[in-house]
Amino acid sequence: MGPSVILVTGVSRFIGAHLAARLAADPSIDRVLGVDTVPPPRDLLRGMGRAEFVRADIRNPLIARVITSAEVDTVVHTSLLSSPAASGGRVAMKEMNVIGTMQLLAACQRSPRVRRLVVKSTTAVYGSSPRDPAIFTEAMAPKALPSGGWAKDAFEIEGYVRGFGRRRPDVSVTVLRFANFIGPRVDTSLTRYFTLPVVPTVLGYDARMQLLHSEDALAVLEQAARQDLPGVFNVGAPGVLLLSQAIRRAGRVQVSLPSLVVGPVSRLIRGARLVDMTPEQMRFLNFGRVVDTDLLRDTFGFTPRWTTMQAFDDFVHGHNLRPVISPAQVRAVEQGVMATARALL
Repeated sequence: MGPSVILVTGVSRFIGAHLAARLAADPSIDRVLGVDTVPPPRDLLRGMGRAEFVRADIRNPLIARVITSAEVDTVVHTSLLSSPAASGGRVAMKEMNVIGTMQLLAACQRSPRVRRLVVKSTTAVYGSSPRDPAIFTEAMAPKALPSGGWAKDAFEIEGYVRGFGRRRPDVSVTVLRFANFIGPRVDTSLTRYFTLPVVPTVLGYDARMQLLHSEDALAVLEQAARQDLPGVFNVGAPGVLLLSQAIRRAGRVQVSLPSLVVGPVSRLIRGARLVDMTPEQMRFLNFGRVVDTDLLRDTFGFTPRWTTMQAFDDFVHGHNLRPVISPAQVRAVEQGVMATARALL
């Protein structure tokens, strides 16, 4: 049976609002409730169509009353936060992520009508370290447990979700571990990083990055909300892009810094509110992360429309990023260097 009443958390942000809009456009779904602590911006709210916004805090046990009174049968939890700066600080972020998820799971556990739960997680649960395998599968554990931030929150949340699944085996539980989002319509730490005219990197590192177009992310969440697809699934686009390749494709200037000065520079960038360069974000930009998506294709039944490179190029085109240094200038410098080298020889 398809869903009848769906509750989507985190609708004040891009993913939650657009997912609610997609589900509300389906006449076979009776109601779509969008929950968040603050109303969505006007453009997102208008785009949500017949989806109903409910101002509620999932950290409050009263969320159980919303689920029960509306007779919700499907819950899609997308409100997990990854940026302390956008969340009011690390403490507020952890409360919303971990405490909020615990209260939401408790509310779902008490409701006999809930039969499907979808949780938006992240591939950051695998961490980023020099000891990582070339590709992570869903069965692998991180080489080093996340020490803090968004990755640690996601790791704890997945543990609570597994406990919920044991207590309510009648509920279909789907955990989606998403790679970093990219695209012309999303605003993340990573997209802001690649719009910097001069992009700082760590000397001696060139991370392998696997990305996911935001439209593919919405399509995966929509499919999970409609169908019983229990399990844990890595969600990433095919292909890999090196950090240096991405910087060149965006037309930015790469500046490689010694590791000793990366911390002060990242704090300076974060203090200027240009990019929220968290420690886990810096580790990802050092070591990268690539996951296996065979289960997504073969069991879940989804193949991303965009590859990693295509998704990144769509982000570049969508933001109309102009090269900081034109190709003609680069060629002129190259020709000057070659001429000098020939003269010396």
